[in-house]
Amino acid sequence: MRRLLAAALVSVLLAACTPPAGGAADAGDPYAGLDSQILAWRGALEAEHPACATKVEGKGCQDFQVMCKAAQEITPDETGRGVTAQLVAAITFAGRNADGSTGKSGSAFAVFTKTGTTWSLEAAPPVNLSTCAPL
Repeated sequence: MRRLLAAALVSVLLAACTPPAGGAADAGDPYAGLDSQILAWRGALEAEHPACATKVEGKGCQDFQVMCKAAQEITPDETGRGVTAQLVAAITFAGRNADGSTGKSGSAFAVFTKTGTTWSLEAAPPVNLSTCAPL
């Protein structure tokens, strides 16, 4: 009986912590959907970045880590075009050698721009990995 009660309690607590998909929690969040865009960026880097060229068990890089994200100022012109959010992000990762050991390190920088509910991505110049401030 205790196990059943504990399992039910865990389910209730997890449900309380999980926001509804596309629900009211997203309505006021200008960065809603950004996490999935960062995951897509990570996938593109793994497929295309030179540090990820050697594949081991289908994976070319490991240890992906978003080092920083920083909101960017939206200009009046961008606001007029419907831009609602913009930020720069930096990510680091490590390539792999054919034997599976850690290979060459890599990093990438991007500006994510949200227009309406759609995010776009473009490469950005390098930034400080701690603050995302321009170098």
